[in-house]
Amino acid sequence: MAKLLILFTIFISAVAASGSTGESHRFSRNLSPESMGLKEAKLSHLHFYYHDTVSGTKPTAVVVAEAATTNTSATSFGKTFVMDDPLTVGPEPNSKRIGGGQGIYAWASQEEAALLMVLNFAFTEGEYNGSNLSILGRNAILTEVRELPIVGGSGIFRFARGYALARTHTYNLTSQDAVVEYNVYVFHY
Repeated sequence: MAKLLILFTIFISAVAASGSTGESHRFSRNLSPESMGLKEAKLSHLHFYYHDTVSGTKPTAVVVAEAATTNTSATSFGKTFVMDDPLTVGPEPNSKRIGGGQGIYAWASQEEAALLMVLNFAFTEGEYNGSNLSILGRNAILTEVRELPIVGGSGIFRFARGYALARTHTYNLTSQDAVVEYNVYVFHY
């Protein structure tokens, strides 16, 4: 009888040890926006200039990869850059810097001058200091105005969605340096 009581105690202890600790181990759950501190979404318009410098002794965009056929491609297909381009209030190089355009762009079309852009606008000034907007999209650079999707953000731009309109302000054919004007329309909380 004592052996049976000991075995029963061990069995109950093992079952209790393997049981739930009171925590939920669910994969997902529904939340209310209010529980995350989210209020009504607002729409903001941001306007700035992006300075892409590939020439000189201190370029802001550098080639990190290219295909064996890139140099014979009419569209530089496969050439890939990493960038940390200044974002400024005006188009002049000495205009007030408000952040950086950081990410990767690659020549992604064999038919036309089009880039795949994976880009974060990292803001360093004013109410947006420390916040980022993320872009993932196609940029057909010879089109007068290009629309790129805003796929997310952080900081003030958490849960962001919207679009950016890019328009080439200046492009130097010799150096291939460019200044691009951006008008960004973004919903955020």
